[in-house]
Amino acid sequence: MGICLVRRAGRCQSSAVKSKTLLLSIFTVTLAPLSLLAKTNFVIILADDLGYGDCGFTGSKQINTPHIDSLASDGVVCLQGYVSSPVCAPSRAGLLSGRNQSSFGFDNNLPPRPLTQFNEAYSGLSLEVRTMADRLGELGYTNGIVGKWHLGEAEHFHPLKRGFHEFWGYLGGGHDYFRSDPDSKASYLRPIICNYKEPQPVTYLTDDKGDECVEFIRRHQDRPFFLYASFNAPHGPLQATKEDLALYSHIENEPRRTYCAMVHRLDVNVGRIVEELKKHDIYDNTMVVFLSDNGGPIKRSKKDGSVAGIRSNAPFRGGKGNLLEGGIRVPFIISMPGRLNGGTTFSQPVTSLDLTPTFVHLAGGVVADADQLDGIDLLPFLQGETEKVSARELKWRFTISGSIREGDWKLIRLPDRLPMLFNLENDPAELTDLAETHPERVSTMLRRFGDWDVSLPHPHFLEGDRFRREQIDGYDAKYDLMQPE
Repeated sequence: MGICLVRRAGRCQSSAVKSKTLLLSIFTVTLAPLSLLAKTNFVIILADDLGYGDCGFTGSKQINTPHIDSLASDGVVCLQGYVSSPVCAPSRAGLLSGRNQSSFGFDNNLPPRPLTQFNEAYSGLSLEVRTMADRLGELGYTNGIVGKWHLGEAEHFHPLKRGFHEFWGYLGGGHDYFRSDPDSKASYLRPIICNYKEPQPVTYLTDDKGDECVEFIRRHQDRPFFLYASFNAPHGPLQATKEDLALYSHIENEPRRTYCAMVHRLDVNVGRIVEELKKHDIYDNTMVVFLSDNGGPIKRSKKDGSVAGIRSNAPFRGGKGNLLEGGIRVPFIISMPGRLNGGTTFSQPVTSLDLTPTFVHLAGGVVADADQLDGIDLLPFLQGETEKVSARELKWRFTISGSIREGDWKLIRLPDRLPMLFNLENDPAELTDLAETHPERVSTMLRRFGDWDVSLPHPHFLEGDRFRREQIDGYDAKYDLMQPE
């Protein structure tokens, strides 16, 4: 066991060495685990399509999330936590790379089949991009992913070739919660893939993922690890257990009732992960990050333009697929009781792109300018060593839309109207367009965004064109900015 672990850290010696070197090797085997044990563990718990307002700590009046709320109480709640895209796959590409995914052609969601003008071999996370798992693996970490991949299904994109040592899950963008069927051609019924055991039959997928996360922690508790707990809850299909549905039987809207039950079950399994870390006395030395990959999906009514009330992104306008706050600002918790003061908030903008440099620095690695990471190491700010993040410029490019944030100002560029300008400090719901009263600011921000935009490579693939109309319509929808009762 010790020799294999040291080999992973790059210290294993040949069996044909001289006796003196052999003694040194044995000594190294003894000492290496001691040095690695002091390292921080990392757990990312990623929800899928979770509405901003659908956790207790973000104000939900309908959904009880005691375990997620407890994690928030133990950690730092990032009040302005962003992801790099308003849809699943590009958001995950940014999260795992630490780079704005548009910088390597990952603007769109992955299509089921690439359009004829695109090469299928490029439908995934570019092989030129190093992942968070690549970087942590070089620092002696064991890396595991449980759940959804959605960064390419071709063999060369497989997570085991992108820095992960263990994989239990599926390569596509979603899965049925109750069954898999090897004889079905439906993507959501594909069998579970696992490289370290014969996968168990699907019971309820969120619980099955929780089982695997707990087992991963048990197996690797004595060594530094990175666990990417990639849930698909509460992404569709809307499927919940009878027991969980009964908890929300008072909600008349049936899809909303099912969604609430799914969030409840996600919360239960967040609690199981945290409890397992505590059981092995490694919770204080583990950085646990909880966030969603994007805002909750919206469905606009053709009659009055209002949004159906399945998910709540209150108090923000927008949702999955657009660059309003409801599409890209997500519930965002960073917990590490041994290093961060619990029960606190951080009010400055942070992004999922910050996690890679933060993790690498905590793990004892170095981020170089040549790595071209777009995030920053958050630890000095979260610990109060540095008071203010220097004036950050955040940018998003997604299919037909683009946005730039400078300080409290945010500009959105769309193809069918003049640029929109909002002051998020005074107007977080983006109700008042200030473009006409601040033309110089619009001009400056638009030029800065445009300079960045034209420097980016062409997208490596495009999703279906029908989504473009849906995305534009989302900017004109009528949103309920209040929590459902």
